[in-house]
Amino acid sequence: MIKKETMIIEAINRIALDTVEMVAANPYISKTAIPGQFLHVAIQGHTLRRPISIADIDREKETVTILFKIVGSGTEQLAALSPGMTFNVLGPSGNGFNTANKDKTSVLLIGGGIGVPPLYYLGKTLADIDAEIISILGFQTKANVFYEERFRELGETYIVTDDGSYGKKGFVTDIIETVGQFDSYYTCGPLPMLKAITAMLPGTPGMISLEQRMGCGVGACMACVIPSEEPGGYKKICSDGPVFYAEEVSL
Repeated sequence: MIKKETMIIEAINRIALDTVEMVAANPYISKTAIPGQFLHVAIQGHTLRRPISIADIDREKETVTILFKIVGSGTEQLAALSPGMTFNVLGPSGNGFNTANKDKTSVLLIGGGIGVPPLYYLGKTLADIDAEIISILGFQTKANVFYEERFRELGETYIVTDDGSYGKKGFVTDIIETVGQFDSYYTCGPLPMLKAITAMLPGTPGMISLEQRMGCGVGACMACVIPSEEPGGYKKICSDGPVFYAEEVSL
C-alpha cells in the first residue's frame, strides 16, 4: 500500500561521480518494501516528485537506502540535505521483482548506471534463498563505479565501462555470452540497454525495470505509459511497473 511518509536522514555520502547514497529511517517503508519498488520523493519548490529506486532495506534498523545521480536542481537540492533533516515521499511505490521459485537457481543481474541500485536489494533477497548470483554492472567510466564490492559479496561480478578505464571495455551485452549458464535474468538501466538485452535473450525468463520520469506516480495522469503486448495496449510504468516481464511490454 502506497502511503505518504516522512523519511529521517541518517547518513548521506557521495559514493561516485555525481552519485549520492542516502540512508533514511522510516518504519513503514522499511518493513513493507520489496525489491524493485521506488520512492516518489517530494523536493521543496519543485512541482513534480522524483522517482528513486530502493537500493537496500534494513528491517531491524528500520532504514531505507536510496541512490541517485545529481542531474539538475532538484537532485542537487536533495543531495544538499544533512543527517537529521527530513523529506516527504510516497511509497513504497510500484510493482517490484518476482523472486518466487528462484531458490537454488542461477540468476543473472544486469545493471547500467543508476539502474544498478535496485538490483542490489534484489540480489541480497535472492542470495537469502540460496540463488546463485552473477552480476554484470555497466558504467560510463571508472569514476562512475559504485557498489562493486557489495555485489562481489553476493557472487561473481563483472564490471564494464564505456571507455575501458576500469573493468572490461564495452557494453554489458558484450559480457553476457561469457558468463556461462543461468536460469533467468533481471535487468535495469537505459532503454537502449534493455532493448539489446531482451533481443539477445529471447526465450530466457527475464524481468526488466524501466527508468522513467513520472507525473503523479500513482497511475492517474497517464504520463508514463509504455506499449504493451497485453489487452489494452499500454501499461503505466509507475503503477503497473516499473518492473515488467520481458515479454510483457514493447520497448
